[in-house]
Amino acid sequence: MSFSLSDAATFGVFLGAVAAAALFAGQWAGNDWYRNLDKPSFTPPDWAFPVAWSILYLMIATAGWFVWMAPESGNRTAALNFWYGQIFINAVWSYIFFGRKQLDVALVTLTMMWALIIGFIMSALLIDQRAALLFIPYLIWVTYAGLLNAVILLMNPNPQYS
Repeated sequence: MSFSLSDAATFGVFLGAVAAAALFAGQWAGNDWYRNLDKPSFTPPDWAFPVAWSILYLMIATAGWFVWMAPESGNRTAALNFWYGQIFINAVWSYIFFGRKQLDVALVTLTMMWALIIGFIMSALLIDQRAALLFIPYLIWVTYAGLLNAVILLMNPNPQYS
């Protein structure tokens, strides 16, 4: 398989999409409000989040690009729609959790993201197994984030005032 300038540009678009999501989400992450919440013992240190997300975002972009490069089909369209949906929800979750301080709504939002990730994996399996496999660590991280979100919600019944 040859790699053209057009392929590189398309990969750049996927990288740009995840970078936009990261920049949007990063506006609220790691603020004093979050640092002052009661959190479970299994909460990762602050430095782990940007490291994990940098790796995951590269994998997310690559997976989307792999699917984009596949021949057009209904499965490809479905997988791309799941990809677009999850990256949008990915960015919005940080705003809801950190910006709006609505831990309950954030948990519902994270559940939607989890479902979109599963949808992408299932669709991508039919197109390019590499894309599906690249989303497995993301699914694991979002599952962990959901558990963390739920426990923080239980530990902080009035998070807006924490």
